[in-house]
Amino acid sequence: MTAKTPADLKSAVFRRGRLFVIAAPSGTGKTSLVRALMNEVPTLAVSISFTTRDRRPTEQDGRDYHFVSREQFADMEKRGAFLEHAVVFDNRYATGREQVESALDRGQDLILEIDWQGAAQVRKALPECISIFILPPSRASLAERLRGRATDSPEVIARRLQDSVTELSHWREFEYVIVNDVFDQALADLKAIIEGRGSALGVDRPGLGEFVRKLLD
Repeated sequence: MTAKTPADLKSAVFRRGRLFVIAAPSGTGKTSLVRALMNEVPTLAVSISFTTRDRRPTEQDGRDYHFVSREQFADMEKRGAFLEHAVVFDNRYATGREQVESALDRGQDLILEIDWQGAAQVRKALPECISIFILPPSRASLAERLRGRATDSPEVIARRLQDSVTELSHWREFEYVIVNDVFDQALADLKAIIEGRGSALGVDRPGLGEFVRKLLD
């Protein structure tokens, strides 16, 4: 029997990283959940998206987003540098193809925070990705969370509320759905999915369809 070399052993234990695609309407608490999850599961990494929108005072380039001009964005899109891209509230957002593929090839588990349009493109490009959609507990709570933001104008808030119904209607396109009513429970649910214990949170679970119907009415 031939002894295994170190290279053989490395190959035997290596696995490609997993890509978790998390989408939700604005004001659902997606970003807060992901940040809390990173503290709970430090082996995860977050894919930093590219955007043409203005940087907010609390944001840092390369930490929150890669902030680029519309001209730079158009050039990258033309070169096929994006895994997915979308227009959200007149701004462009995208995920770098090379950044994601390189991380996954290193065995890094990666979280991608995007909207439903981008999620659809990623599922097509990387069917093995695990998709998660986050819902608010009610339309009223969604409106309250959006109004509680100090960074958006009343006009932007009104537009986000109007567009939220369209975003919410795409919930069935995802594998898992989390209702962010009680934050700690939603975080535990998200962690369960990441750790492969999320069977009870599948999109086809009993009662979820009726809940979403009432949410959209």
